[in-house]
Amino acid sequence: MILALGQKNAIITGDIFQIILSVCLLSMLIAPILIPLNGRIARWIAKGYSKKSETLVKQIEGVGHDYSDHVILCGYGRSGQYLGRFLKEENISFIAIDMDLNRVSDASIAGENVMYGDASRRIVLRAAGIERAKAVIVAYTDDRSTEKVLNVIRESYPILPVIVRTKDESSVDKLQNAGATDVVPEVQEGSLMLASHALVLLGIPLSNVIKKIRIFRSERYKMFRGYFAGATDVDQETSSQDLPQLHSVEIKEYFSICNNSISNLSLKNFDVEIQYIRRPNMLENIEPRPDIVLSAGDILVIIGTQENLNLFEKYTINGE
Repeated sequence: MILALGQKNAIITGDIFQIILSVCLLSMLIAPILIPLNGRIARWIAKGYSKKSETLVKQIEGVGHDYSDHVILCGYGRSGQYLGRFLKEENISFIAIDMDLNRVSDASIAGENVMYGDASRRIVLRAAGIERAKAVIVAYTDDRSTEKVLNVIRESYPILPVIVRTKDESSVDKLQNAGATDVVPEVQEGSLMLASHALVLLGIPLSNVIKKIRIFRSERYKMFRGYFAGATDVDQETSSQDLPQLHSVEIKEYFSICNNSISNLSLKNFDVEIQYIRRPNMLENIEPRPDIVLSAGDILVIIGTQENLNLFEKYTINGE
């Protein structure tokens, strides 16, 4: 029985080998014929792609031609669609551009003003009427794709307002440097909404809550800078190690920085900051003034990336 199975497997393996050998021989025979024709084949494929691309652009252009003072919405996923509904409520016209053919087909059949296309292409943005647009909103989840759109827009339309979405504060500076007029980090905005609901429920007047939220936004979410990381901080899109984190270091008598002033610490070398200091028997946090001399028992609350925090903690102990 075992011998029979072995023979059967050997026959199957031999058949597969013969098929692979035949394919290789066929490729060797066809290659000399195809190589001289590769230019024609490439032009034929490119011609087909160009025709399809032109058709898509004309479809967008057919709608964009009649619009002015409108919003171009790049990305029509869940966030983009929710935003579109708000724009509709305020009677603000918009054209959405998305690369998901199924989504575009489904939404357009339902009467949504969404077109299939790549918003990082100038010809697509022009077809959507960017010269007459009031603003552009990029609702992508991928920062690289957002940067591509920003680069294309800023080359020709340097003063056009462009609002972009990002996951958290780690990409805010990068996207602003790429030309974003405003960057909306979802994690921080979600926290603001959660806080506002809680404060109103706890009896804080709505006017005070709105004022606080405006202050937090005007300060660029400064209050939300850094967080104490834990095992549950698992993020598929952004590594928590790249985000500013908070960490507490309790100074011991044998630490090298003990009895030294803050001005003598090499904070810049490690790219970390001291958020505040806590001292035994003191209820209030202490601002980290340069003249403060650190003592045993003091707790430094520092902010930085996980790698830099680890390096600085070693420095506090041995001075290296």
